[in-house]
This record gives sequence, structure tokens and C-alpha cells, in this order.
Amino acid sequence: VYGVAVFPDGRRVVSGSHDKTVKVWDAATGECVATLAGHSGWVSSVAVFPDGRRVVSGSGDGTVKVWDAATGECVATLAGHSGTVMSVAVFPDGRRVVSGSKDKTVKVWDAATGECVATLAGHSGWVSSVAVFPDGRRVVSGSGDGTVKVWDAATGECVATLEGHSSEVYGVAVFPDGRRVVSGSDDETVKVWDAATGECVATLAGHSVSVLSVAVFPDGRRVVSGSKDNTVKVWDAATGECVATLAGHSNWVRSVAVFPDGLRVVSGSWDKTVKVWGC
Repeated sequence: VYGVAVFPDGRRVVSGSHDKTVKVWDAATGECVATLAGHSGWVSSVAVFPDGRRVVSGSGDGTVKVWDAATGECVATLAGHSGTVMSVAVFPDGRRVVSGSKDKTVKVWDAATGECVATLAGHSGWVSSVAVFPDGRRVVSGSGDGTVKVWDAATGECVATLEGHSSEVYGVAVFPDGRRVVSGSDDETVKVWDAATGECVATLAGHSVSVLSVAVFPDGRRVVSGSKDNTVKVWDAATGECVATLAGHSNWVRSVAVFPDGLRVVSGSWDKTVKVWGC
């Protein structure tokens, strides 16, 4: 399992897998309620639209697909990347989708028409992760070039480059207030950045190998990370202290997400499972 996300109502979870499918799960029972098939390559990343009616996925086949969550039908295929799509996210208004690719670019798409409305170029390495600021005006990306970039979603201009990791950046997320960004890296650390100044305000150290994914709790007080050390860690964003280590996966934790109520975390792993944890 490469990617996980939670529906806005917290009742369902979606996952993307090496088996080329997207699956929707009942978060309470663990039952698979839908399988979305259509990608010709592994599914690297998934996200849910704010209304909970659609799911978006990125794939090793180089495409982004939008799915009807109720029927399982693919309603749009967004084609334009020249390499594997590593990450996808949805804008808060649900009108646009953003994707990051091994082709080193970030693309913004019109979710209704499937048209690419902007290509954000500037990374010198593959783009591993993308996220959107709460106001929908900016996009953040993490890259194999070791940097995190903040982009103006309207103009496509890079407005900040956050430098400090000593190796590839694998995961990025934005705090609910839009003032901070968090990143996870091959250098085994999680870093919190001031989005306005580009300053690193905290380094969260404790994983023993690469950090592959990060997410932020709805209240902005905690950060969660998934790692190649097979664990999920929960951190106090203010102090940088690790407040919980969730152990149970038998392989890399490739993706993490937080439920809207902030009481549960979901993780997807190379051990082929999706786990829901109480926090």
C-alpha cells in the first residue's frame, strides 16, 4: 500500500496499492466497500475531495484519475506528466487537483475539464509529495533534490525554497492555519518550517531510517510521520517531542493520514495492510 487518505466524514478510508487498484474501506468494520480499477501502473497516492463524493489517485502509469466514490466509476483521466505521478492533493474548493511527478514538475488541473492549468517547474529532482495550503492560494512540494518549495497556485511562481534537509524529501503537509509546513526526509528527520520566512523552526528526530510520509492533526498541535523503520510516530509540534510510537507494521510505512476528529490515524504499509490507530 502506497497511499492512504480519510473521507471528510471520517467513516471511510481510501488506499492506493502496488496492485494497481484504489480501495475504499469502512473505517469502523475494516470492510472493503469499493475497488476502483483502471490504472495500468501502481497507485502511488490518493486523496479525497472536500465533499467526499470523489477520490483522486496518482499512478506509475503517469496519469491522475478522478473517481466517483459511490459508483467506482472513473470520471476523468488527467494526462500530461512524462513520468510516474508520486503524489496528488485536492484544493479546498474541490475545483482543482495538484500532482507531483518523477518528471520533476508539479501540475495543477481543472478537476471538471481535466485540463492542466499550470505546470510548476523548478525542482532539480523528482517531486515526491504535494499539498495545498488551506486558503488554496499556494501549493507546497517536496523533492528528491532535498528541498521543499512553496508555489503561488495562480501564477506558478516559486515563492519560497525551504532548505535544510540533507537528503531527499519524501513527504510534505501544511498546518491547518497555513503558517507552517512540515516535511519528512531520507535524512531520518521531520522538519517544521515557517511558511512565510522559510525558516526551519523545529527538527523532530527519532526515526531510525527514512521518513516517507507526514501529516498534521486538525488542531495543528501534533504531527504524525511514517517511516522505513516500520513505525508511525506522533510528535508534539511545539516541543518536538515524540509523544507516541505506533508499532505493528512489518514493513515500511509509506503513507499516513489523520481522521477529521483528530482521534485516529491511518497508515498504509508495504506489508500490504492499512491500519487505523487510536491516538
